[in-house]
Amino acid sequence: MGRRGLPRSLVPGPPRRRYRKEALPALEVPVLPVTATEIRQYLRAHGIPFQDGHSCLQAPSPFVGASQLKDQTSATTSFSLFINKTTGRFLCMTSLAEGSWEDFQASVEGRRDGDREGVLLSEVPEAEDSEEIRRIWDRAIPLWELPEPKEAQLARVMFGLTKVTDDTLKRFSVRYLRPARSLVFPWFSPGSLRLRGLKLLQAEGQGDGVHYVETTVPRPGAYHNLFGLPLINRRDVEVVLTSRELDSLALNQSTGLPTLALPRGIACLPPALLPYLEQFRRIVLWLGDDLRSWEAAKLFARKLNPKRCSLVRPGDQQPRPLEALNRGLNLSRILRSALPAWHKSIVSFRQLREEVLGELSNVEQVAGVRWSRFPDLSRLLKGHRKGELTVFTGPTGSGKTTFISEYALDLCTQGVNTLWGSFEISNVRLARIMLTQFAVERLEEQLDKYDEWADRFEDLPLYFMTFHGQQNIRTVIDTMQHAVYVYDICHVVIDNLQFMMGHEQLSTDRIAAQDYIVGAFRKFATDSSCHVTLVIHPRKEDDDKELQTASIFGSAKASQEADNVLILQDRKLVTGPGKRYLQVSKNRFDGDVGVFPLEFNKSSLTFSIPPKSKARLKKIKDDNGLVVKKPSSGKKGAVPQNSKTCFQPDSSKPSE
Repeated sequence: MGRRGLPRSLVPGPPRRRYRKEALPALEVPVLPVTATEIRQYLRAHGIPFQDGHSCLQAPSPFVGASQLKDQTSATTSFSLFINKTTGRFLCMTSLAEGSWEDFQASVEGRRDGDREGVLLSEVPEAEDSEEIRRIWDRAIPLWELPEPKEAQLARVMFGLTKVTDDTLKRFSVRYLRPARSLVFPWFSPGSLRLRGLKLLQAEGQGDGVHYVETTVPRPGAYHNLFGLPLINRRDVEVVLTSRELDSLALNQSTGLPTLALPRGIACLPPALLPYLEQFRRIVLWLGDDLRSWEAAKLFARKLNPKRCSLVRPGDQQPRPLEALNRGLNLSRILRSALPAWHKSIVSFRQLREEVLGELSNVEQVAGVRWSRFPDLSRLLKGHRKGELTVFTGPTGSGKTTFISEYALDLCTQGVNTLWGSFEISNVRLARIMLTQFAVERLEEQLDKYDEWADRFEDLPLYFMTFHGQQNIRTVIDTMQHAVYVYDICHVVIDNLQFMMGHEQLSTDRIAAQDYIVGAFRKFATDSSCHVTLVIHPRKEDDDKELQTASIFGSAKASQEADNVLILQDRKLVTGPGKRYLQVSKNRFDGDVGVFPLEFNKSSLTFSIPPKSKARLKKIKDDNGLVVKKPSSGKKGAVPQNSKTCFQPDSSKPSE
């Protein structure tokens, strides 16, 4: 068995990508997105007619040959080029040419100069992927053709397909791969039945339940498609989007409505897929049965134009579609109860009461994504939540970048789409640190394992800004907004704020400049529903003093605007192990603050405490309700002044 449990003969090869015939020169700084107004002005200036759509502009395609134009019989089909209003990227539905806004401009202007081909994209032969896809597809067979009826029944039970008919599976061309015990969902090329990709869903027993493992060929990010796209008719005006292929099967069978499944579930909605959704006047998003699915649905509705979107709110009587089918619920009735994603204003509590009930009945999900490597941090902050601003500080040389990289990696491995802005160290060095933390071992001593770990690391939803050194805050914010739109980023790490100070006017007061930058990040986090972790250097303090919230460089605005303040203290706890400890000095979510020790493992570059040296922690309070530090072996230590809750080793039990 090879990577991800697939037989070695079926392990996907490296991704193959599409390249331009005449590549534009690479830029050190990412090209910022063009505005919709600029796109319209350019099209008018060059005499190109266009139609305004929900998320794209439609125009005649310069990539369609004369023979193809003869086949197009209406004005609608002749407008086969879709230009994204936010990014400027284009897709020609007829020729399947795609590229950036700069590619489109070069093509238009190249044709005027007599260059017929311009920068039309050409496909590099995807021999390795195509061969792998065909090999898997040919070995997979329909469930009803399995030689053993018991095997077919077991597969249906494992995947929850007991009420999904053979006709539904046949209509969507779903097959079963016996060697890997996986369902195989095909991705066909738009406009034809040419097989372009596959998603394999493997079911693994996990206690009393079932855990599903997904594998895609090509690998995630190399190719995007919508499951069920060939079944969509040009006259369809309504569609239901789901996060799983199994849900699409259940919905289509129960309601007869067109259904599509997103390629990466609730992780992201790639803008490259938006042109295929332009024809629909109404889109219902039914993505799952938890709050993360609900948040993703609201985020995706922004891309699709909220005015045409409706959302199915998770609830006990509104689970995910496959479960609803198995429970005998009326799926059509659930769809009719979908809430509009857009409204002019909220006029009463009545419109909010169901969401409030959802938060009260799902307290743990409301608290956010919990850290698996830092359980004590989860105990204090409760979780990582969207729309918040976290300020992180610590003494120079204490390991701020190393800690914050593991802090972010922990969340990224749990599906939190992360964007790193490292202005202090290069992306290569940062990626090396994070890869070592991911593998929890020194790969330079085991280079034979590098490809295995690098493949797994590459599949994480992790992206890096290409900035280095001093940068303008407006450029950084524009890049962050672009990343949120394109990659559905949920967490941005900025290391560190001081590298944006140099681009402000020299006559401007540095404190005022910092206040402006912090305010910009605060506004971005709120408006984009994205968590921002901002690293700020502290003021110079005496070596024998602990850092406090007031030690953060600049004015008090940074700590006032922040929802959370974390301080990496480089001093030994009086009664705890290790040289460093993390202090949570502000927690706007529920007020819990405190400290816990950290141990640095040099070989794996991790701060998560090894199990053998974990101290048992408990809360200690005095008669007045204040937290006090319990003395041990005659030594006394002062608690940080602004701590309300302090985790201390339990002296009644020996440390493990």
